Parts: sequence; C-alpha cells; structure tokens
Amino acid sequence: MRKRIIGLIVIVIFFVLMICLPRSFGSEEPTFFVIAKGEGSKDISTNLENKGIVWWNHLFRAYVLVRGTSDKMQAGTYLISPSMSIFTIAEKFATGDIAKALITIPEGFTSEQIHQKLAGIVESDPIVLAEYEGTLFPDTYEIPYGMEINQVIEIMTDNFREKTEGLAITQQIMAMASILEKELRSENDKKIASGILWKRIAVGMPLQVDVYIWTYQNKGLPEKPICNPGLGSIKAALQPQESPYWYYLSKPNGETVFSKTLEEHNIARAKYLQ
Repeated sequence: MRKRIIGLIVIVIFFVLMICLPRSFGSEEPTFFVIAKGEGSKDISTNLENKGIVWWNHLFRAYVLVRGTSDKMQAGTYLISPSMSIFTIAEKFATGDIAKALITIPEGFTSEQIHQKLAGIVESDPIVLAEYEGTLFPDTYEIPYGMEINQVIEIMTDNFREKTEGLAITQQIMAMASILEKELRSENDKKIASGILWKRIAVGMPLQVDVYIWTYQNKGLPEKPICNPGLGSIKAALQPQESPYWYYLSKPNGETVFSKTLEEHNIARAKYLQ
C-alpha cells in the first residue's frame, strides 16, 4: 500500500513538473503559432506537439480541460517557444495574448509603401489599400499578426476621421494636401504653396508640381490623393496663405524659394537646381 501511494505521488509530481516546467530551458527564439478559427483543444494540442513546443499533446489538453479553459482559447497568431511552460502557453491562449507588431507609417507614405510595411505582419492587398489612398492616416499602430487587411484599413481610416473631425474634408482638399506633403517640408511653406496652387487652379494654370507629372499635362487637381498626408498638410490645404507669389521650388537642402514671376522662378532654378 505504501509503495502504491509513493508511486502515485511520484506520478503526480511528474505531471506537475511536466506542466510547470518548459520543454526546453535554453534561450530558444519564440516562434509564431497560429490557432485557426474553429480549432479545438485537440487540434491545438496536437499542433503544439508537432511543432516541438510541448512534450506531450495529451498532457496539454488534459491541463486546459481541468483548468476549464479548453473552450476559451482564442484564435490568432501567438509568439511562443519551448522555453515556456504549459501553464504560460495555456494562459496566453485563454487571454488572447496574441503577437503584435508596432509599425510607424510616416507622413507622405503611399498605399504601396504601406503595403510593403505590412509585409510579414498581415496578408496585405495593394489594390484594396489603394482604394483608401489619402485616408490611411500616418501614425504609429500596434497591429496583431494575421489581422485581416480590412480590419487594418478600418483602424487607419478611423484614426483619420478622429484626427480630422470638424475639418471640411473633401476629395479635392485631400488631393491638395497630398501634393503639399510630397512637395514641401515646413508648415509655413506648405500654407504659402497652398495659396499659390489654389490661385493657379482659379485662373486655369496647370499646377506643374514635380511630385506628380500628370499636373504638367493637365489642369486642376488629380482625382484622388497621391499619398497619405499628415494633419499639417491637410490644414495647409484648408488654410492657404495669400501671397504675391505664383511659383516656388525646393532647394537641395529642402528650403523653399518663392517667386513672383516666371522670370524670377527661372533665375532661381538656374541658381539652385542646375
């Protein structure tokens, strides 16, 4: 009887250790582990063993069943490793502690550049992103790995609506803001350039901005934004500054040179851009 009790104690200790101790004590790199929608504890446990994360799939499944979390494990992409205990892994799954990436979208990024930035984090679609050009607000985002691209777009466009709340946003304003974002650096220069470009549109002059060759061949603004501008450029498009200038150019150091006449502008081009 005593030997049987000792044997049971040993078995209990063994299973407790199997649960509490990781499969590996080394500094193994975390790996992505995906729980697909609809997967149950049996599938998850088997996948964990197949990937070498846990010793025995039945032990993991038994643990989550006893803990009452077998039906609480959430779908998503997780960062786990064999150096984590079954307890830690199960808690991650039950609390939905999915892997996330912190990405920064700079002002002036195009939808194509955002698509490249999202590579390896979500399955991005450049065609779908292009439909929202101008409203993918430049900011820093925490994006869960494996998130649907439509959800990412919703996060960015919601941010756009929040940041521009109360502003008279139109397609034309966003097209102008996107040009100002690409053309100039300082907020003050953007406002002056905004005044110049709106004046040109009013009198039927082509915009002729270097960042978009279309404006040399056509009058007016492009039908949609050419990038995703920041709030400063949007406000500059809305609040153009009156000036006697009709032309401007950017020096190699980023400084803007404004000119009243085409002659002055050509002199500036020869001086700073030749």
